[in-house]
Order: sequence, then C-alpha cells, then structure tokens
Amino acid sequence: MSSEPRRGRLIVISGPSGSGKSTLWKRLVQLPGVAFSVSATTRPPRPGEVNGRDYRFVSDEDFDRLVREDAFLEWAEVHGRRYGTLLEDVRHALEAGKDLVLEIDVQGAEQVRRHREFPSVSIFVMPPSLEELERRLRGRRSETEEQIQRRLSIAAGEMQRAGEYDHKVVNDDLERMVAEVCTILGYEEPAEEGRG
Repeated sequence: MSSEPRRGRLIVISGPSGSGKSTLWKRLVQLPGVAFSVSATTRPPRPGEVNGRDYRFVSDEDFDRLVREDAFLEWAEVHGRRYGTLLEDVRHALEAGKDLVLEIDVQGAEQVRRHREFPSVSIFVMPPSLEELERRLRGRRSETEEQIQRRLSIAAGEMQRAGEYDHKVVNDDLERMVAEVCTILGYEEPAEEGRG
C-alpha cells in the first residue's frame, strides 16, 4: 500500500502594519517543512534588503507583463506599490510537501480564498488596540507623521475584515501569540528568537 507524499498548504498571514505579522512568519519559517513566499514588488529595496531573499524587486513593466501572463496567485497595490505571489513558487513549494507562508494584505488574501487550487489556512494578526498600534508605528521612527496616519487609517479598514479569515489572533504578547498560531497549525513551537 503506497501512501501519497504529503502536499503542503498555504498559510496566509495578514494584519496591519505594526501588528507583528512579520515577526510571526519569521518564527514559523524556522520550523522544518515551512517556507516563506518571496513576493514580487515594484517598490525599491530598503537598506539591507536582498533581491530574491526579502522580495523580488521588479520594474512596473515586468509586473505588468506578469499580470498579463496570469503568473500571480494574487497581487495587490498597497501604499502605492504593487506586490504579488508567483504561482510557480507556490506550486513548487506545495508539491515538495512544504507549507508556504504568505504575508499578504486583505486584498491578496481574498484572491487566495477565491483560488481553490491550493489548500490554505488564513490568520489575521490583530494589535491589542489602535492606540497600541500607533505606539508601535511611532516606535519604529521610520515614517513621517503623514505615513503613520495613512497606515492607521488603512489598519482600521483592514481590522474590519478580520472576520473573513479562518482564525484571528491578538498580538498582546508575542510568545503567547506564536504558541496560539502553532497550535492552530498543528506545529511544535519554534524556539524564541535568539535561543537554541
């Protein structure tokens, strides 16, 4: 009796900027059999970002071509830049039996839900409150007042769509939230950042 090889699933993680979703996915991909989907984007690299590791940095023309070729599982415009998940990457990872983590916005998550080809689990990461989210954004010291206000406005709209996700978790304590997500996904917890 032959058993079919395990096919991976998509793990969709969304949440407002500053909610802790990036920290969450970085912890999840430390686990065996879990990979991160490197998005294509039209935004320029930030200091320290590496093409192919953090994002695939592409021109507007290349992005347009990929859209025309139906090369994306999902894509969206966020903060004036476009981001997309390449279908080829998704198929490759899932066929290899890996779970593939997608950190995408609510527009992208909606497209993934409509795309029935791949099994998926969606998780929305909530901040404890908008006040706490504002404190976190200001603590970064990387954005102008106008950018912070824009992110907070977008965050309020995104949080209203949290009910569309399979699971909603509140990041009031990072370790508790990571443990909760691992339980949801059936994973052993990853080690804390900086530990064994």
